[in-house]
Formats: sequence, C-alpha cells, structure tokens
Amino acid sequence: MMQISSDSATNKHSLINVMHRFIAAANNMDETIMVPSLLRDMPLEEQAASQVETNNNEEDPPCNKQQRDMYEHYLLLKSIKNDMEWGLLKREMSSGTSFLEMAVKQEEQQPVTRELPLDDNVDLEHQFHFHLRGLFGVLSKLTMQADHLTNRYKREIGGGNFMR
Repeated sequence: MMQISSDSATNKHSLINVMHRFIAAANNMDETIMVPSLLRDMPLEEQAASQVETNNNEEDPPCNKQQRDMYEHYLLLKSIKNDMEWGLLKREMSSGTSFLEMAVKQEEQQPVTRELPLDDNVDLEHQFHFHLRGLFGVLSKLTMQADHLTNRYKREIGGGNFMR
C-alpha cells in the first residue's frame, strides 16, 4: 500500500499547497469584502476606471462585453473556490436531480467497454503532466486575482492601511 508523505504538504510546489493558497486567498477575500454590492459597476482593472472617467465627458464609452466588473469577478472566484472544496457533484445535486438518477445517467453515457485503448494508456502520463501544468498556472493566477480584488476593495473603501 502506498503512503502519502507529509513532505508533499510542506513542499511549496505541490498541487495541494497551490490549492490551499488559492482557497486561503479566496477566504481572505470573502472575509474582507463585507459589502460585495459595493463592487458593482466597478471596473476590474484600474486603467479601465480612468478610461471611463475620461469618457464620461464624451458621447458613449466603447462597449466591451468581455469587461467584467469587480462584483462578477468576486462571484466567479467564490464559485471556483466552492467547486474546489465541494466538487462538482454538489452543483449537480442542487439542480434537483437525485444522486441515483445522476449515476444512472452517467452509466448510460459510458461506453460498453471499460478498458481504455492501448494508445490512450501510453499517453496518460503526458496528458496528466499537461493538465497538471495548466492547473498550477490557473490556480496561481486565481490566487493573484483574489489578492488583487481584496487589496483593491480595501483601497476603494479607504482601508488601504491594512493591506498585506
């Protein structure tokens, strides 16, 4: 039987550590932002905020559908954190479908053969490392975004003296 080493939890480059850092940053964000509605209509980037101010004197500001406000970004980060902590099963279960119905539906969607073709088994290590690198990158970016959102909120409400 394989045992998990406690050294992996202390390794700053472990996946578990990266996940914990993101969850801690998201929890800090959630604890700091007492009134999330203050984030509505606040541009995500500070440069965008200065552009909106200069465009107020002109006709219509250019519309960017990709631009999210800080409130939407806050909700996105909270949702990702909840999915990481509780898994996707909770989201599917809250849609009103019972666990048994989901299991039956998933079973019906599975192909009849349970074994992977030989080609797929050979490439599993490559696929694993590809997705692991992607997961590290995404979690690191999400952690930075949660910290940025927290610090920006503190600046906007006048709590800039307490930034970490």
